Amino acid sequence: MPTSSASTTDSARSAAGGVQSLERAFDLLERMADAGGEVGLSELSASSGLPLPTIHRLMRTLVACGYVRQQANRRYALGPRLIRLGESASRLLGTWARPYLARLVEETGETANMALLDGDEIVYVAQVPSKHSMRMFTEVGRRVLPHSTGVGKALLADFPDAEVRALLGRTGMPAATEKTITTPEGFLAALEEVRRAGYAVDDNEQEIGVRCLAVPVPDAPTAAAISISGPAGRVTETATERIVPVLQQIAGELSAALVSQNQA
Repeated sequence: MPTSSASTTDSARSAAGGVQSLERAFDLLERMADAGGEVGLSELSASSGLPLPTIHRLMRTLVACGYVRQQANRRYALGPRLIRLGESASRLLGTWARPYLARLVEETGETANMALLDGDEIVYVAQVPSKHSMRMFTEVGRRVLPHSTGVGKALLADFPDAEVRALLGRTGMPAATEKTITTPEGFLAALEEVRRAGYAVDDNEQEIGVRCLAVPVPDAPTAAAISISGPAGRVTETATERIVPVLQQIAGELSAALVSQNQA
């Protein structure tokens, strides 16, 4: 029996409405992540431009699916089901990055890392160790605060100052060493230097005796950075002049590969 044009039109409208709802739901999840993982409906409405009834309907669905949970204070937080998705995506991203990190080790001689900004924290998703007997090791999956790391500086350098201050307000700025930056003003000045130089440095700020050089991965599907780390006696100012162009080149190549993979 032929399908009526009215029925076909209704089906098309329903499909279009479903796609729009999906897009809006993902947008809300990303806005929640950008806000630190917990928001109120009025905040989501103000930032997204969507009416409160629409946001309430979408959030009810996300809560029912486990991707969002409602707190006792009536605010909404990212839910536990996102952890599994995030961990799987991080492992896959790390797998794609490993050949590029291996090249970084070959060309610099130092341990190479890839890290992501996950909420307010830095998480290491891949590492290829140096071949030196004295080398740096960071456990994949380790989480650290951004203010004491080169990758943290590289990832936050392009954030507006207000967002950086808000993040630091949520995390605090505990000192990992005597060299750690522990004031928002000091950290913002360090980010200005990252923007000027085109790379970030952790100079004994996470661990005494260790220096790290980091650059962001441009246009990555999520905020990502790569870095090398090694003993301060090897990662000198002279070595930095040689290593940074290699870091920037490989970050660009990794970016192109990730963008291509994302479009496939």
